[in-house]
Amino acid sequence: MNETYLIDTHSHVDMIAGLSTEDVLENAYANGVRKIIVPCAYPKDVDKIYELVNKYDNLYGLLGVHPSEARDWDDSLIEKIKKYASSPKIVGIGEIGLDYYWDKSFNDVQKEVFIKQIKLANELGLPVCVHDREAHKDSFDILKKYNEGSPVVMHCFSGSVEFARECIKEGWYLALGGVVTFKNAVKMKEVAEDIPLDKLLLETDAPYLTPVPFRGKENRPAYVRFVAEEIAKIRGVSFNEIAQATSENAEKVFNLEKS
Repeated sequence: MNETYLIDTHSHVDMIAGLSTEDVLENAYANGVRKIIVPCAYPKDVDKIYELVNKYDNLYGLLGVHPSEARDWDDSLIEKIKKYASSPKIVGIGEIGLDYYWDKSFNDVQKEVFIKQIKLANELGLPVCVHDREAHKDSFDILKKYNEGSPVVMHCFSGSVEFARECIKEGWYLALGGVVTFKNAVKMKEVAEDIPLDKLLLETDAPYLTPVPFRGKENRPAYVRFVAEEIAKIRGVSFNEIAQATSENAEKVFNLEKS
């Protein structure tokens, strides 16, 4: 690898209100971000994400339905995602998983839709990008039971060091974002220090969870640089070491061409 660069493995580029997609990409490139992976959240956005990532060289897509939208799942999406997944620009199924933070009234529906999408990923030989909020045990147990060979990325990891170690034992990847830069995020800083470097990924989750020094403003892929800088500081290594390792990990797990 001749040049050190960054990969934002989770950015809702389509939801960034303050900038055009061209501006987002230009800004990212100027900050050393060479590839951005755009997840899908809503059933209605499957077509939009597919079209968006096929329009720009350095965008790649995940297709799936977010747990908060599980009640809108329709089995017809399976065939649509299968068709779109034949494109090399679709690199995973996501973001899928469980979210018990807002509304626990449809947990069973979330689980059912999560399992269907894990099975779809297995059939397609694609990684899964997992949204796990306040649902660590159920997310872990479902993945252990139903996942058959798809690489697992725990997006926006929010668990303890102990839970992180359990995930690592399974061979899963942990993606950290802007929260690790927050002064009071002691648990995330501990996780950032403890993760084996070959299982670490970077993300922004833009437009959400903006890192310091832009906390409170709209997030963007360019700001993944601050995540990398904070993790390098926590681990006592160089920025380049974090950038190179995490980019190699992203290229491996999502089967991306090297820049």
